[in-house]
Amino acid sequence: MSMREQWGTRAGFILAAVGSAVGLGNIWRFPATAFENGGGAFFIPYLFALLTAGIPLLILEFTIGHKYRGSAPLSYAKMNKKAEWIGWWMVIVSFVISTYYAVIIAWAMSYSIFSLNLQWGSDTQGFLFENYLQVADPGQFGGLVPGVLIPMIIVWAVTLGVLYRGVKKGIELANRIFIPTLVVIFIIIVIRAVTLPGAAEGLQAFFEPDFGAITSGGVWVAAYGQIFFSLSIAFAIMITYSSYLPKKSDITNNAFITGFSNSSFELLAGIGIFGALGFMATQAGTPVEEVVEGGIGLAFIVLPQIINEFPALSGVFGFLFFASLVLAGLSSLISITETYVKGISEKLGISRTKAVTLGGGLAALVSLVYATRGGINFLDTADYFINQFGVALLGLVEVVAIAWFMRKLGDFQEHANSVSDIRVGGWWKVCLGIITPLVLGYMMFDLFRQNLLKLFPTDNGNYEGYPDMFILINGWTVAALALIIGLIISFFRWKNKPENDEEGAS
Repeated sequence: MSMREQWGTRAGFILAAVGSAVGLGNIWRFPATAFENGGGAFFIPYLFALLTAGIPLLILEFTIGHKYRGSAPLSYAKMNKKAEWIGWWMVIVSFVISTYYAVIIAWAMSYSIFSLNLQWGSDTQGFLFENYLQVADPGQFGGLVPGVLIPMIIVWAVTLGVLYRGVKKGIELANRIFIPTLVVIFIIIVIRAVTLPGAAEGLQAFFEPDFGAITSGGVWVAAYGQIFFSLSIAFAIMITYSSYLPKKSDITNNAFITGFSNSSFELLAGIGIFGALGFMATQAGTPVEEVVEGGIGLAFIVLPQIINEFPALSGVFGFLFFASLVLAGLSSLISITETYVKGISEKLGISRTKAVTLGGGLAALVSLVYATRGGINFLDTADYFINQFGVALLGLVEVVAIAWFMRKLGDFQEHANSVSDIRVGGWWKVCLGIITPLVLGYMMFDLFRQNLLKLFPTDNGNYEGYPDMFILINGWTVAALALIIGLIISFFRWKNKPENDEEGAS
């Protein structure tokens, strides 16, 4: 068997892990989530969630990959042959996410060009939906949109080109370029944003604490949800990346660095976004809370409106902002795609080149669905259901299976402590065995309750008001197929039989 690929340096691994964690959600999800859940007071449950779920889960997944030296499916197969399906479920979820994530990066790439001459005009919402995306009704494809297709091809060419080059010369090198560049660009954005007229009002709205909010269970769930989704946990990414670490690697220290680096960037994003929102509110003569937006609306509608009002160098600011989205997105897409590239390579016993062509090529083809006029409707629904009923549910299954059924926390604690300066103790097992399952279990119960009630009957309306059949096919079915396909793949034999726990432990 050939030597397993490895990171060239510890810094290379950390930059790759941070690059995976720092994605589009850090920039457009965290600021609005914090504002809506207590402002400055939100940082109390957020920090608690980071320390009781985020970092413990990172340590767990780093340990799994390092101990078993394999992709998520291979690692779970070595852990227990009956658990292989969990790894494949993770990989299929990552595959689905990669197919539409590439299209959002393509939008950002287009907007970085549009920003140079403020091509979106004064009606930024109309430009996005009518001029650029040319949105069709839900359920209709309506033909490919060249303005989306061309940058999407570039996105996949860069991603697959990096993966063809391997771990050290491809993924590590790319992140050594992308992440420092992203940080420098975003610091420039933040400095400009906080020096705008009205920025102080925006920052006050962002940081002003509402301590009454933290008595609400919903705020704590939001904090755990933000930590969970922003750290790339249960995507198979951290297991795959940590499998390339040398045998002598400080697992817990790497987890703390990755977790706090991700949170630091989220805080930086919040400062930049709310500085700009304060400027917008001042220009419009309205309270800051009336202009707060998250997600696609923030990035492609609200921010262009703000850029329009800039007193000087508006095109430069716009280019830098959308370039930061492209860099953050590419580093995450590379990591997401690597999960199924490595899984395919190990399952079929084929080379990296063939696995990239097979897995990445198929994902790129599926992405064409989201480059059509109806693409945003398919994207919106798939993203919501695969994240809520794929990633979040997967995280719950992962910790319950490992902590309660396979009872592996003791073994993983011993392995992590054997190579780490910071030793994990009983608190780590309490976090993963009790706190995290309870929080994720409550999240899933509430999500299923809300969404199932909307289907049977549909008087309350479906997600975003989409038709019943559209939600059933493109939401529930996509999420369910990720699990079903994962189960089916797990029944196929490995080209090279995985070693068991005792043989495969490093």
